[in-house]
Amino acid sequence: MRDEDPGEHWEQRYRENSRAWSGRANPTLVSVIADLTPGTALDLACGEGADVLWLAAHGWNVTGVDISPTAIQRAHEAAANLEGAAFVAADLSQWVPEAPVDLVCSSFLHSTVALPRIEILRSAASWVKPGGHLFVLTHAEAPWWSGLAHEHHVQLQAPEVDLESLALDGELWETVEVGVREREAVSPDGEPGMLRDGVILLRRA
Repeated sequence: MRDEDPGEHWEQRYRENSRAWSGRANPTLVSVIADLTPGTALDLACGEGADVLWLAAHGWNVTGVDISPTAIQRAHEAAANLEGAAFVAADLSQWVPEAPVDLVCSSFLHSTVALPRIEILRSAASWVKPGGHLFVLTHAEAPWWSGLAHEHHVQLQAPEVDLESLALDGELWETVEVGVREREAVSPDGEPGMLRDGVILLRRA
């Protein structure tokens, strides 16, 4: 994993692309969160805000946080006419919310540069209200089209391993789902295939 400043790295990546992501909410997130009762939420490493927009459109009062000011600016613009969506540019290794929330989401918090990922997720768990949920969505494996593009993603691992690494108090957390979900996708070259997402959904007692 490259030893670069993560803020500079991700800001440069967003600046180099007019749009980094598809602008659509992740289907796995949609299928999992659709069963939860809306409330307050945080979306960690929200990028250009697609998941935040979906959550807000479905009744959540949600704040998206990302290390890249450019990504946050694009998210603000996308949410201009949508109530319930807010955004903050911040380093998640240092930032904390003003109050606990009903749901903390983390989708694809992977990085090719050094990032204290597990420490961030462990802190995020403490931001969940009693009765609320922690949802972690990961790449269970790299996309089939990526080749060596993900060779530095040493943090790609099974959701069961991620959950063990979090070392959360079993008396405080109920495991709702831990496993892998497959979804149909299309590569940048138009080739159809399947992606495998790691899912961790926990409920705080």
